[in-house]
Amino acid sequence: MKSIPEFKISNLILIISSAFAIIPDSRNRKVRFSLKNTLMAVGAMFSLKFRSLLEFDQPRDNKAACYNIEKLFGVKKIPSDSWVRELLDKVNPKSLENAYRALHHHVKQWGGLELYHYLDDYLLISTDGSGYFCSNKIHCPPCNVKTRSNGKVEYHHYLLTSVIVHPNLSQGLALPPEFILRGDGNTKNDCATNALKQMIIRIREFYPTQKIIILLDSLYATGPIIKLLKENNINFIIVLKENNHQALFEIVQKNLRDGNMDEFEIQENPSKYRLLRGYRYINGVPLNKSHPDILVNYLDYWEVVKDKESEKTGYQCLWITDLLLSRENVEKISTAGRARWKVENETFNTLKTGGYELEHNYGHGQEYLSSMMVTLMMLSFLMDQIQELGCSLFKEARRRYRSRLSLWARLRAFFTTYLIDTWEILLEAIVKGYRLAKLEVNDST
Repeated sequence: MKSIPEFKISNLILIISSAFAIIPDSRNRKVRFSLKNTLMAVGAMFSLKFRSLLEFDQPRDNKAACYNIEKLFGVKKIPSDSWVRELLDKVNPKSLENAYRALHHHVKQWGGLELYHYLDDYLLISTDGSGYFCSNKIHCPPCNVKTRSNGKVEYHHYLLTSVIVHPNLSQGLALPPEFILRGDGNTKNDCATNALKQMIIRIREFYPTQKIIILLDSLYATGPIIKLLKENNINFIIVLKENNHQALFEIVQKNLRDGNMDEFEIQENPSKYRLLRGYRYINGVPLNKSHPDILVNYLDYWEVVKDKESEKTGYQCLWITDLLLSRENVEKISTAGRARWKVENETFNTLKTGGYELEHNYGHGQEYLSSMMVTLMMLSFLMDQIQELGCSLFKEARRRYRSRLSLWARLRAFFTTYLIDTWEILLEAIVKGYRLAKLEVNDST
């Protein structure tokens, strides 16, 4: 594998600061806090993993915190939580796309994107949705509304996100989220489909010439989505569920009975058990009766674990793809298909349990506040993933602590206790200890 470049947090901070600086500020009056200052302050909150705006507001009178946020993030003064909510509720999160784009360009420019090349220089982009807000009382006009069988009304926010993944890497490079909002369709599935259509266009805008394979849930195994992917020259591997694609499975079963499907198994023999991998595939199957002109390739993959006492199926998955299947490539294609779960296991799970507090309500507002806070949170997550990919000090800091939560707690402790001039000094303090890093103690605490 290609050697990993060095991505420093100080460079990443400069990149997003420059992107924030060119976002138009619609306020036509002199203000105490600029939009850039406010965005950088909230970005600092997410980078340091403060659990709420109120908790982040408390260090405003702390000498070390005020000194460090200016040195490390370029923030002149920490705005109050009420100021942040009022201002960012009016700012469309799409204005942050250039910050994501600039970070992706930085990774590509320095060769980091080559680490993600798979199957003849394709990028695998895993896409999935998740809820991040639910309440019986708090709501805004864009909220999705669900009425339970008992008549109880719930208000929800959902997002769709795409992440560049690789089967052998735990770090994913997130693109800006697309929000599944009320009014984008008659049902939640309609809203999700419309959100995906916007996401497909954005993916191609981010990478206009790159070969791409998108990894999708079975919800999106539809004619309109596949046509849109073809129009944007994006290949696909989509999970398949039999009950949702009866006509396709009838054709597959007929070909299986007639002996027209290729099938083979690979036996592995580790010391403690035997692992049997099986593949069954056929090319050129009509997607459904509504779109008989759309031909897809069908792949069935399974694993059977055998030990001395039992035999049991460990895993099975079905996909459709537009990649031509053969005995030589089905193993790699199935591995790519299974990488779709990285968006759930290594993105959403980390955002919910790794200190980012995705499901915490940092502020709901009436227009954009809820989605704006999530977009800034995921921007911070992208920066952390880039550091984990290629910042030697950050990787050493991650190795020193068994969990992300422990690392974030240590980071906040240094931030509010010592005067720190650079990110390198802060990370060295976490890795080597504050005496070796020569931190200056804040004598006001």
